[in-house]
Amino acid sequence: MKRTSASTRVFVYGTLLSGEPNHRLLRGARLIGPARTHPSFSLYDYGPFPALAARGKHAVEGEVYEVDALMLAALDRLEGHPRFYERTSIALDGAGRVEAYLFPKGRLAGRPIIESGCWRRHLQERKPW
Repeated sequence: MKRTSASTRVFVYGTLLSGEPNHRLLRGARLIGPARTHPSFSLYDYGPFPALAARGKHAVEGEVYEVDALMLAALDRLEGHPRFYERTSIALDGAGRVEAYLFPKGRLAGRPIIESGCWRRHLQERKPW
């Protein structure tokens, strides 16, 4: 993707990661690299996908991509922004501020927290449904 002033850096941590089912939506995006949040989030198991919530106590692993406005709109549709997930600016360790899709913590009651902060590791360890 050619970098423009309209590009946005997005932190992904679940089904949009490279090799995961929705990564195809990032075809043409520029991978900035692996990234990690500050230890002030929680990653939850929401069944077939994870949910990132603020006001937690874990660092969450993911990747940062630079996307254009059309790709950002496609990601917003996938994530149901603003009705399901909420896209917001967060700070990453050593990577500045990026956009990320957060889930309202109030809708996560009873969902298990992924202590490792890593969706891929969790998938490998998780028992089949």
